[in-house]
Amino acid sequence: MGLIITLVIIIAMVVLFGVTVYNKLVRFRTLVEEAWSGINVQLKKRHDLIPNLMETVKGYATHERETFESVTRARTSAIQAQDVKTQEVAENQLSGALSRLLAISERYPELKANQNFMQLQEQLGIIETDIEKSRRYYNGAVRQKNIVIDTFPSNMVANMFNFIKSPFFELESEAEKAVPQIKF
Repeated sequence: MGLIITLVIIIAMVVLFGVTVYNKLVRFRTLVEEAWSGINVQLKKRHDLIPNLMETVKGYATHERETFESVTRARTSAIQAQDVKTQEVAENQLSGALSRLLAISERYPELKANQNFMQLQEQLGIIETDIEKSRRYYNGAVRQKNIVIDTFPSNMVANMFNFIKSPFFELESEAEKAVPQIKF
């Protein structure tokens, strides 16, 4: 009789553990989805701002056609991206194209002084900061989820219910990777 009670208690504990881990995995999956949604909101704001920025620059720098086409292609790719890795690649290309677009202002002092251009550039800076915050939140949620999926014994529950690891979202511009050059 004592053996049966012990066996029932052990089975109940294993089931309780499985339910607890399953609920934790569902919570983390939902946090990752919510965090990705936050990134998408910020990226949409960025994508919507780009045409206004390009129109302002076009008014001053009409012969910079290659740069405008590059930004347009990169923006289109970023809007059409379907998953985290594709989005990551597209957004990195867009960041590079935007950097080239903003660099044009250095050649046109009247553009740099344009109030509309300055406001758009400021809005872009704010959006880039918001994207960074959203990316950090997303990557933190992914990290938590992936740790639970990888660690024993929760990995057994994750495998049983087909929970898969989520990819991190990294936005790295070539300018951020480059070693700064100091000239005297």
